[in-house]
Amino acid sequence: MSDANFIDKVPPRSVVIPEEYAGSRLDQVLSDQFPEFSRSRLQHWIKLGLVELDGRPCKAKQRIRGGELINLRPIPQDEVEAEAQAIEFDLVYEDEHLLVINKPAGLVMHPAAGNPDGTLLNGLLNHYRPLQQIPRAGIVHRLDKETSGLLVVAKTLQSQHALVGQLQARSVKREYLAIVQGEMIAGGTVDAPIGRHPVNRLRMTVHETGKHAVTHYRIEQRFRAHTLLRVRLETGRTHQIRVHMRHIRHPLLGDPLYGGRLKLPSAINDELAAAIKGFRRQALHATRLELIHPETGEQVAWEAPVPADMQQMIDLLAEDAGL
Repeated sequence: MSDANFIDKVPPRSVVIPEEYAGSRLDQVLSDQFPEFSRSRLQHWIKLGLVELDGRPCKAKQRIRGGELINLRPIPQDEVEAEAQAIEFDLVYEDEHLLVINKPAGLVMHPAAGNPDGTLLNGLLNHYRPLQQIPRAGIVHRLDKETSGLLVVAKTLQSQHALVGQLQARSVKREYLAIVQGEMIAGGTVDAPIGRHPVNRLRMTVHETGKHAVTHYRIEQRFRAHTLLRVRLETGRTHQIRVHMRHIRHPLLGDPLYGGRLKLPSAINDELAAAIKGFRRQALHATRLELIHPETGEQVAWEAPVPADMQQMIDLLAEDAGL
């Protein structure tokens, strides 16, 4: 089916309500029976008379007996008003249900103050127009502007609901590679709540009133004054890895918000010194993504190698350490 046909026509749906729904509200039943549509959209269609119960108009709060026939005549409805734009991004995987993208550093996820367009969301709409009809154009989790790597995008409401449920259940496995300042001795876990900084509202911080946050990390490679870590998120708080690494006094290399004062290793050559000074983004890359496919139920995974800027930094640090 082409994008245009999807937008211009949504086929009618019919279903006989199972007996176990007796006593439930109609809008709740519709939400369960037609998970590809949001409840607010279904309620709107009820008001427009596009839902019939045994051939008669109905109301959202109407109670169900069980065994009735629901006829639904969906109509297209945009959830996203942003402009479709040709934005370059690396498409790792695509099927009828989801997209997996390797986001480059520097690309903002969605329009906001200071970034009205030119975002990944604008590019997604250009790539697949029906995403206009999915909240947030199918984006279910985010990467910071200057963080590169893998993220999944839902192409249907049903997939979006399933993926959000997996994120909430913590069954989505996300691994990152990070270059941190300082030579670490061993891996470990940071279990510390994260909330908005009380003074600098652009920052997050470890705070007792924050939300539960857990980050696991292990050492991939040690350098003289830096460490390459493989990091696994158990929760998904804003800036979580960046905040937790700063909390244990090993902030990410190049992090402009949490990195603190730049520290150079002693007796380094000019090339490495220039590279460290010139690395202007947090050295963080989402390298592996694993989840349950929302349609097939199979465990699927993707990997993305570190981008050129991080690989060059790793190579220079390794050379400096004599590795």
